[in-house]
Amino acid sequence: MKSLVLVLTLAVLPSAYAEKLIFEDKFDRNESQETTEEIGHDWSTNSKTRASGHKQVDLKDGAMHIAMHADADHAVGVGHDAEFRDGTVEMRFMLEDAQDVLGVDIADPQCKEVHSGHLFKIDVGTKQVVVDDKKTGVMNLKFYEARKAKTLTPEQLAFIAAQKKTFPGTLETGKWHRLLIKIAGDTVSVSIDGSPVASVTSEGVAHPTKRLIRLSVGRQAWVDDVKVFASTTANGN
Repeated sequence: MKSLVLVLTLAVLPSAYAEKLIFEDKFDRNESQETTEEIGHDWSTNSKTRASGHKQVDLKDGAMHIAMHADADHAVGVGHDAEFRDGTVEMRFMLEDAQDVLGVDIADPQCKEVHSGHLFKIDVGTKQVVVDDKKTGVMNLKFYEARKAKTLTPEQLAFIAAQKKTFPGTLETGKWHRLLIKIAGDTVSVSIDGSPVASVTSEGVAHPTKRLIRLSVGRQAWVDDVKVFASTTANGN
């Protein structure tokens, strides 16, 4: 009888953690024209300031195509608000060339310790995945300003380099893949097509509030089916 009571009790207990969908975009819409960017769904880009207003993001065949313009002086940045502490970012993506890289930059523009709110970034290429803690590394203001002034010491350069972890792997070009980024406490884990490829524990990942997802593309990449989930406890917090 005690065993039966225990089983019934466990059956009605809510899961300790759940995930709440806070943003989703399937890009299943058309633009009204082809001259300027018209992504919709509250996406923003840096094309006006870094590419002289040239169109770098296009909706094609039910997906988002990102391609850096020849006049641009910075990688294409495509951002969307998404506030969470722990959670999951997932999307489908395709790289058409072996040199293409898709960056997923997690940021908090309200964090004044770092340039542009950069916390950490995952770069997915055809031969490796790189996880970079930018909050303690290259985008930390003390390093960022010193880098601009060209006064970084060898010790500082070594510290910045140590915040970047590289994981080798092979990714097929011209094929859609599924990227899953799981953030829990101070650890970010990355999977591609269901297989774990990277895991990093760092201060930047532990930052209490993530407020912005930025896609960063220095050449070109395709993205579709973007979803962001926030982890919640059983009481909804």
